[in-house]
Amino acid sequence: MVAPENLDLVVQVRILTGQFMKNLKAIVLAAGKGTRMRSDTPKLLHKICGRPVIDYVLDITRALRSLETYVVVGHGAQKVKDAVGRDVRFVLQDRLLGTADAVRRCTPYLKDYSGTVLVLCGDAPLLTKDIAALLIRKHLRSKASATVLTAIIDEPHGYGRIVRGADGAIRAIREQKDATLTENGIKEINAGVYCFRSKDLFGNLKKVKLNGRKKEFYLTDVIELLLADGKKVETLISGQKEAAFGINTREDLAQAQAVIRRRILSRHMANGVTIIDPLTTFIEAGVNIGRDTVINPMTVIHSDVRIGRNCIIGPMAHLRPGSRISNGVEIGNFAEVSRSSIGRGVFQKHFSFLGDARVGEGVNIGAGVVTANFDGVNKHKTTIGPRAFIGSDAILVAPNTIGAGAVIGAGSVLAGHRGVPAGMVAVGVPARVIKKVANGSI
Repeated sequence: MVAPENLDLVVQVRILTGQFMKNLKAIVLAAGKGTRMRSDTPKLLHKICGRPVIDYVLDITRALRSLETYVVVGHGAQKVKDAVGRDVRFVLQDRLLGTADAVRRCTPYLKDYSGTVLVLCGDAPLLTKDIAALLIRKHLRSKASATVLTAIIDEPHGYGRIVRGADGAIRAIREQKDATLTENGIKEINAGVYCFRSKDLFGNLKKVKLNGRKKEFYLTDVIELLLADGKKVETLISGQKEAAFGINTREDLAQAQAVIRRRILSRHMANGVTIIDPLTTFIEAGVNIGRDTVINPMTVIHSDVRIGRNCIIGPMAHLRPGSRISNGVEIGNFAEVSRSSIGRGVFQKHFSFLGDARVGEGVNIGAGVVTANFDGVNKHKTTIGPRAFIGSDAILVAPNTIGAGAVIGAGSVLAGHRGVPAGMVAVGVPARVIKKVANGSI
């Protein structure tokens, strides 16, 4: 039997809440305008490593197996709904009156609920499921009415400050605009992540008063109401400073991307992938790479790409979504693959583009080869049979099928719908079949 303290944090939380999160529900605040982004796109839908910002937050609720997740939407509500999917319940905040008002909009769904409510900010993609699990664990073990995630940062500008008493216990969360000069000097900040006992949360939300300066209702005021009522409020100081990092500007987006990109690369390397230069390698979320594959510098790999074992990718390769790379493939410098499946042992070493192609095992793709997949209206497919040899600078106009072991001569242009039978040689502009391949060569 594994000791409880040695179990994965998320598993510990599931055990504590009983029956895999039957006593946990989550609220994700996603109604803000994000005016500093200067964008027609809601800020939560801007992408980090190929995924919308809010997806990283919802990953946490899914990992913890929240019984229900409520996403409070406002600005760009329909766009957010369309992007997020159907495994959450949406709650509309039609007037943006602050975080307490946003949570209060969930009252009809949670007024009879007596378990734990986890409140997250939809614009905080750097929070990890382990930190969230630690917060829930402390909340449940301490039997507090509320538990607040905090962080200590060197430049706390813009964040609410954690005000503590002489005994070290939390006394208030003071928003920067309302803080005194002394309070603004505090470096422990509110990370915007909370666990509440549901009855204590919703029982006090109706008591929160409108803030005179910002004309909003602050969720942080619930903490002071609980303390004033003698309720127990705990805090957890996050060991990860970035857990409190929120997206408000394009610069924030870039900084978050750097952190998440580093996490993605670290995960691949831990799984047996060699990444020669992480600083110049860009791999989005949702990529699978097999053991002993080497990724060379200046390579870009988008989401929804699968790469097998013992491959060599790059330098300066570009793999677009929908690409499937089998074991032992070499894709070299300035080579691009888009929505294509590449068979085992294929060589695509230099200056080439494979789009909407299906390439059999052992095929050689010469330098400068292009599958011309777009006719100006539609995209078409190219099929290349096993062990075919495509000479340098050949252009394959789709749709087309090249048989097993066929050879396309260097510089040839194969017109669409022409095809080359198995074991035959085609050359010229336009390419024509001239003979059979003799003994494996032209």
